[in-house]
Parts: sequence; structure tokens; C-alpha cells
Amino acid sequence: MTAPGGRPDRLPRLRRGFTVMVVALIVAFAGFCALGVWQVQRLGWKLDLIARIDARIHAEPAPPPGPEAWPAIAADKDAYRRIRLAGEFLDRPPVFVQATTARGAGYWTLSPLKTGQGFTVLVNRGFVLPEERAKVGNAAGPAAVTGLLRLSEPKGAFLRSNDAGADRWYSRDVAEIAAARGLGAVAPYFIDAERRQPGEIPTGGMTVVDLPNNHLIYALTWFALALMTLGGLVYTVRERRAG
Repeated sequence: MTAPGGRPDRLPRLRRGFTVMVVALIVAFAGFCALGVWQVQRLGWKLDLIARIDARIHAEPAPPPGPEAWPAIAADKDAYRRIRLAGEFLDRPPVFVQATTARGAGYWTLSPLKTGQGFTVLVNRGFVLPEERAKVGNAAGPAAVTGLLRLSEPKGAFLRSNDAGADRWYSRDVAEIAAARGLGAVAPYFIDAERRQPGEIPTGGMTVVDLPNNHLIYALTWFALALMTLGGLVYTVRERRAG
């Protein structure tokens, strides 16, 4: 179709462009709203998780989960459970895992403890500074430990893999440590020991419970984008009518 004067009629193309823009804005508005609602749901889940973990940390200590419970152990229901175990530390050299804490850079000290129930659990006895490392022995002998259940940290740290051959460790990978120390089957978790007395080496009780909770900020961001998109839609429709 040609307009008077021989020029192509641009009206159909303008209408199609307007329709495409309106549909795109509606889809974006719906998408941003959906993402905002999802983050609100995630916020509720995270607040519930924080409350449950806080309750675990301050609960009376429970016995360590035995082999029959190992396949079902999961972070959402078991992480940071307060555990008490008794048995005997095995005569094995401790494993020093590089760490950074409020005291500075140093090492977590892990030693195997064979429980009275007959299975072995790695115990993070606590943190040592580099100059304190030489003071740490094998801890062989009877012991009772109270602490928090932590899940294994497989495959090393970010960009730093464990090197069992060189005895360099960057994560508390239970299976890899057990293999390096010839322990056989061990629990798929370790225990962060509580501090027993001031000035002890290694220093226990330094577990950091860090659960980032940014879901409210994310939700507000998505809803703000939805409002901006809605504003753009209203403006587009008004301009179309005025034109």
C-alpha cells in the first residue's frame, strides 16, 4: 500500500512495532514479578533454616550418627548438630588444613577418633597459628569431645586442590584425608570441637556459622524492575494514544 505522494504507508509497521513492544514489556513485567515472589519464598526458607541451625547449635549434645544413618545425612537437617562422642584418638599424625580465621592465617587440626560404638570420626581439634603447629601432638589416647557436626568438604578449595602426597591440605575432605592416613571407612562428616579451656592449643570453638541472607534485597530489586517495566508500559501506551 502506498500513501499519497508515492511514499510507502508506514502505519502497519508502526502498529506491529508497538504491539511487539507492548508484549515484550508485559512479559518482562510478569517475569520480574515471578522472580520477586520466588525470592520472597526463598527468604522464608532461609529464615527457617537459620532458626533451625541456631536451635541445633544450642541443643543438648546427641550421640554421633552411626553407619546406618550415614547414607541419609544431609546439610539441611544435620549440619551444625551438636554432638558428643567418646572413644580414643588414634595414633596418627594430625592433618593440618590451611585456614583463615579471626586469629589470622593458620591451620585447622584434624585427628581421627575411634568411638565407643566402633566407627571412626575425624575431629577438628581446633585452630593453630603457624608458630604453634610444632606444639601439636598426635593426641593418641582416650578422649571425650563435644562439638558441631560438619559435612565433608570435597575436592579442595577454590583453585587449590588438596595434595595428599605432599601433605598439603586446603579443605577438610573426609574421604581423602582418611585414605591418606590409612583409616579405612570413616564417618562422612567431621566434628568441630568446642573450646574446653582458655589458652588451649589447638583452639577449639572457632566454628563460623555464616548463612548469607540477601533474599530480601533480591526481592526488592526484582519488584523495582517490575515497577519500572510497568511504568514503561504505561508511558508507551499513552504515547501511542497521543500519537
